[in-house]
Amino acid sequence: MDRHRRRHSEPYRADGGSQGASSTPARTATADDRLAPTEDVPRDAVLALEDVDSGYGELQVLYDLSVHLGGEEIVCLIGPNGAGKSTVLRTAFGLNAPWSGEVYFDGEPIGGTEPADLVRMGLGFVPQTDNVFGSLTVEENLRMGGVARESGLGSVIETLYDRFSILDEKRRAKAKTLSGGQRQVLALARALVMEPDVLFVDEPSAGLAPSIVDEVFENVRTVNDMGTSVLMVEQNARDGLAISDRGYVLDQGTVRFEGPADELLDNPQVSELYLGG
Repeated sequence: MDRHRRRHSEPYRADGGSQGASSTPARTATADDRLAPTEDVPRDAVLALEDVDSGYGELQVLYDLSVHLGGEEIVCLIGPNGAGKSTVLRTAFGLNAPWSGEVYFDGEPIGGTEPADLVRMGLGFVPQTDNVFGSLTVEENLRMGGVARESGLGSVIETLYDRFSILDEKRRAKAKTLSGGQRQVLALARALVMEPDVLFVDEPSAGLAPSIVDEVFENVRTVNDMGTSVLMVEQNARDGLAISDRGYVLDQGTVRFEGPADELLDNPQVSELYLGG
């Protein structure tokens, strides 16, 4: 699959509004706005949230949160319910504007940018629920995922059929007839039609039978093998970390632990508090 950046031609927005995407006029990013590499944010980071506060209405969920995602990494966010994991993805994808702090993509500020513009820039999002159109066929879902493409839609879809053979077999089936695991494969593939550089995946194993969870995580690996960096939220913490390069443990809206995934799995304190002993 040919990979290429899709740069948004309009100015970036980083208005720091308190809820959702703000109506504040966009500002143009300058060289001074670029994220300089630090000890905590390596030079090859494709995505970074720096000192972010965010939430819903007057309810603050994230507190001074900083995470980053390197090129072609899988990074897993784990933690108890209500820790703010999904809010991290929503803030990174423009569904929530950061109240303070900033979100950076390839070093440039994107906080509060509309999700549709972020998709054109090279970011994708697979929500936990309502991530496919049940009344449409598999092929129609994939074509809907590529409505913003200017060219090459057919060849990209054929590449995805090659990667995910079950979709090729079911291309004329309605999405509502697919199993839960098959729908997750379709949701992932639908997000890949735009060939994103970064994909946000929210709870890919949620509600699935244990017998197919391994298959779903293997599909996340396949996405990563195609050259896409993945920032994933996963309640199934052990399995999520097992396929990841690094992880962050969130608690009460901030980072409690971070590091290589295997070190988090071996950390007695992380295991006792967040992995069930």
